[in-house]
Amino acid sequence: MLPIAVDAMGGDRAPGEIVAGARHAAEELGIPVVLVGRPDEMGGTGDLPIIEASEVIAMDAEPGTSVRRMKDSSLVRAAEAVRDGHASAMVSAGNTGATMASALLRMGRIKGISRPAIATPIPVPGSTPTTLLDAGANAECRPEWLVEFAQMGAVYARDRFGIEAPRVGLLSIGEEAGKGSPFVKECWEHLSRPEWVTSAGAEWIGNVEGRDVMTNEVDVIVTDGFTGNVVLKTLEGAMQALIGRLLVAIDTDDVTREAGDTLAPALDEMVSELHPDSVGGALLLGVKGVCVISHGSSSAGAMTNAIKVAAEMVKVDMVGHLTTAAAPQ
Repeated sequence: MLPIAVDAMGGDRAPGEIVAGARHAAEELGIPVVLVGRPDEMGGTGDLPIIEASEVIAMDAEPGTSVRRMKDSSLVRAAEAVRDGHASAMVSAGNTGATMASALLRMGRIKGISRPAIATPIPVPGSTPTTLLDAGANAECRPEWLVEFAQMGAVYARDRFGIEAPRVGLLSIGEEAGKGSPFVKECWEHLSRPEWVTSAGAEWIGNVEGRDVMTNEVDVIVTDGFTGNVVLKTLEGAMQALIGRLLVAIDTDDVTREAGDTLAPALDEMVSELHPDSVGGALLLGVKGVCVISHGSSSAGAMTNAIKVAAEMVKVDMVGHLTTAAAPQ
């Protein structure tokens, strides 16, 4: 397999944690990796090859303008490495908008897909994650785009989590078909047509609600990027608050501390299962290449998991499957 191009300069903890995660993926998991960025700032890179890039797109930079002007940035060079056949996938914890723009402008869009979407796995304790898309790529959407999101989400859920016929639902304020805004109602009409279900090998289950996101009642949830991002950030904040309050509760007095010591193994497992680092990042679906978008605060462990996910999606030919599902019937 061609190496995974890792943006060594992207993220709040770059390049140290990014390089450490990349080295672990290569040295311990045997995944080929090439680092992209400024060699003199990376520190100890071991035997990893490097694609030099002199510019770095800041986390708060305007995405489109930055990608067009900073042609020697680590993000642009990583996307070009995939386009030119020097890498099999790209991974970045940097500016999300710039990552999407780099992938779209350099790799190109899959035929039949109007807009790429961010697919984020939402942890479901004791079950496979729920795939939420769009999680932020398109703040405003057309109803027909959500059909494409549903197709791509079903392919992704099958390729990554082994779900043979993913159950796809539309996020709304009630399960009934008549519930929701005019936009959601129009989306329901489009998604209720059988053609896309057949091409994606999915099962359309209708409307789902916010309370269903972290359950095993649905495998893929589609929505517009604005709503999806609000859902994602709300869940992240709620889980952080819950875990924080739990840690305070078990450190109240000697009795709770003793109970906490007993529960520690189970609590550690729960925290690990719910932590964003464990999912390995989101996938940008709809471009002609595997693109993993990691959390801006990604640790070395999160980067290792992101590289692992990228390699898995390359091996199963996810992009090929997306292309087939999106092809005009």
